[in-house]
Amino acid sequence: MSAAHATEGEGAQRKAAQSRRTEPRARQRPAEERPPGKDGLSAAKLAHLAVDQVVDLIGRDPEVVTSVERTEEGWRVGIEVVETHRIPDSADILAVYEADLDAEGDLLSYRRTRRYPRGRGQED
Repeated sequence: MSAAHATEGEGAQRKAAQSRRTEPRARQRPAEERPPGKDGLSAAKLAHLAVDQVVDLIGRDPEVVTSVERTEEGWRVGIEVVETHRIPDSADILAVYEADLDAEGDLLSYRRTRRYPRGRGQED
């Protein structure tokens, strides 16, 4: 192999490496689009189902999903909601609800486990 031929090959490798660095990386698919695990629904989909069902029942605004865990009966999802809106927002009263879902995502039960002023988050 000639020196000129080797240099051309190295140049092509550099260009390919440069183009990989400048091209945007492929975005990972959102959890809802990923194939479910071997047990059926993904944890993200179950969390969405829990939020929708609990919010429909309590009529409050959801803030965030605080936990998703597997149980013997299905899943338990923690959901933080705004219980009482106040002005300023920093005076809002928040609550955490736990929702128990079966493996298909149907709500079995829910309960409020904690209520507190915004800014006084959960103590670990």
